[in-house]
Amino acid sequence: MQRWRGLEDIPQDWGRSVVTIGSYDGVHRGHQLIIGRAVARARELGLPSVVVTFDPHPSEVVRPGSHPPLLAPHHRRAELMAELGVDAVLILPFTAEFSQLSPADFIAKVLVDKLHARSVIEGPNFRFGHRAAGNVAFLSELGPTYDYDVEVVDLYVRGEAGGGEPFSSTLTRRLVVEGDVEGAAEILGRPHRVEGVVVRGAQRGRELGYPTANVETLPHTAIPADGVYAGWLTAAGERMPAAISVGTNPQFDGTERTVEAYAIDRVGLDLYGLHVAVDFLAYVRGQEKFDSIESLLEAIADDVKRSRELIEAYDAK
Repeated sequence: MQRWRGLEDIPQDWGRSVVTIGSYDGVHRGHQLIIGRAVARARELGLPSVVVTFDPHPSEVVRPGSHPPLLAPHHRRAELMAELGVDAVLILPFTAEFSQLSPADFIAKVLVDKLHARSVIEGPNFRFGHRAAGNVAFLSELGPTYDYDVEVVDLYVRGEAGGGEPFSSTLTRRLVVEGDVEGAAEILGRPHRVEGVVVRGAQRGRELGYPTANVETLPHTAIPADGVYAGWLTAAGERMPAAISVGTNPQFDGTERTVEAYAIDRVGLDLYGLHVAVDFLAYVRGQEKFDSIESLLEAIADDVKRSRELIEAYDAK
């Protein structure tokens, strides 16, 4: 899959293509439906498929300081899109100047002049251009002028637990922040992932017999609510069952919020300096401060036991 950073990276001989545009943070099941349809449409026409997305998130430019927590960094989104069969991803630097483009100019400069769109696939709520003035109706209106067609794909609707809400990145972020990682996984189609480099912490886990990987998360990462979770730690291509702690470590009067993962039953791991991924499968319990170190050790042993059971039950499905 080709990856372009800006319009200037698009090959000059790039021909016609099928395009879909959006932030696509998380590449959740609703996104998968839209992107999957774009890929299918491209194959019907014998053309390449292109996903256009933005960096930073447009809200950070339009309303500085309002950057939402991210469900997936751009490299992870590209990996997920490649799995869906996408041929190229175009990441447009979203600047103050770019935000001033009118919907008509956006269509002309991005879709027509550079990507030579033959077909555009979007969700019903797609908005674009200055002040988000453009919508799918306007996109369709200009289709005959520029010789492209528009197809609108309805989003999935979450079941009773979500109150019948459409699958969305906003809903997924809310569930993650609330610690409902199972609800988030229902929308994403996979467990929520947090990535970063393993750095040295206070090393108390090692002293207690449960050495953890202290993950320095990427900026703006959507981190689950404080507590203990079952999941996986992936390092150097190996996925390991893990008990994961999120919080400030109140047992030792900590103040900095951290994400730490204990690779269950693994001994002698040296992960310092490695970029790792932590996948959150299920919530185990909230963050607590115990009366003694002995009580803390008993709780950790139970956390590991429950995490192992949850992971085994998931793998057995």
